[in-house]
Amino acid sequence: MKKAVSIRAVIPNVITVLALCLGLTSIKFTLIQNFHYAVICLTLAAILDAADGRIARLIKGTSKFGAELDSLVDFVNFGVAPALIIYIWELNMYGNLGWLATLLFVICCCLRLARFNVSSVVTKSPWLENFFTGVPSPAGAGILLLPVILSLSNFSNSITQINNISLSVVLITSFLMISKIPTYAFKKFKVTKPIILLVMIISGLVFGFLINYTFETLFVVGLLYLLSIPISFFHYKIVKKKHNLKISSKDSLISDDLL
Repeated sequence: MKKAVSIRAVIPNVITVLALCLGLTSIKFTLIQNFHYAVICLTLAAILDAADGRIARLIKGTSKFGAELDSLVDFVNFGVAPALIIYIWELNMYGNLGWLATLLFVICCCLRLARFNVSSVVTKSPWLENFFTGVPSPAGAGILLLPVILSLSNFSNSITQINNISLSVVLITSFLMISKIPTYAFKKFKVTKPIILLVMIISGLVFGFLINYTFETLFVVGLLYLLSIPISFFHYKIVKKKHNLKISSKDSLISDDLL
């Protein structure tokens, strides 16, 4: 008699599959050059991607299968899909150079995910769990699509030239994903009771702005994340110095045998 699978292990995987459907739908909209819905689908996919792991840990439904599925879906949603969006939106005008830049981003996303999968089994000190190594793939996809998001927002009305920057954005984003720059993981941060209400109010406001000013809000959020990268770098240095002037081999963001 086969052992039944707990519903707790199925729910996170269902959410991951739904995120995959959104990513594939984003590709479909990209092929017909409907970039509005393509970006919206990827945004929803990113929200589900952030939710499935947290829900899995909350209901104790984590599994090795779920982790592998999540990584494969991330490659499609935040590697292939955004690369196709930026290519069809502008990079195709650069000919072979534009396609090489597209391949570069997808390859870097794949390498970043492979490194994350291996490093996730490395034992870390609790304080290190607040940081990623390099920019994670969902954030990388968001940075890559900032020129597209800007063109879809009302901000573009006050900017005379937003074209011809996608190639530079691809190169910068690709570097950030495979770099060893510490970035915030936003997983272990704890909210103290005095500011819980403030966090709830801010969350509600962001959601309201996202519904009514979708692309303007996405662009501002993207800029804020870019601003957080140097902040996280210096924060990591300060916390590292506080815990130990020299991190031991086991207290490392990634193991020595990784890229």
